Amino acid sequence: MSESENLSIADAYLALLSGMGDPDDLDAFLAPDIEQQEFPNRLTPNGATRDLSAMKAGQAQGSRLLAEQRFERVGAVAQGDSLAMEVVWTGRVREAAGPFAAGQTLRARFAMFLDFRDGKIVRQRNYDCFDPW
Repeated sequence: MSESENLSIADAYLALLSGMGDPDDLDAFLAPDIEQQEFPNRLTPNGATRDLSAMKAGQAQGSRLLAEQRFERVGAVAQGDSLAMEVVWTGRVREAAGPFAAGQTLRARFAMFLDFRDGKIVRQRNYDCFDPW
């Protein structure tokens, strides 16, 4: 796939995540052997490594916690089958949970690195920087 095609796939993936669609819809974007690494951050202090099943579970969990969310790509650099993106994320909390109040807006900037194979994402690495709450 070309770099522009991979960017289009990434934008459609972010749109799906923004719409908080059905977790099984991730199959259109993610390879069955995907590995997602989330490096330590405020929400995941120890970081995490996820496979497709865990990513789907996370999508479902996010839909329960958040009333809405939005992923906005503000920059991207592509080279071959790799893509680096800067993404601004906002989410509005559905109901009070842990340290979060109902209706609270959360914000973060993500550095997302995606690797593609045959039009699907095979590796995703996230470096997430959350605004204070």
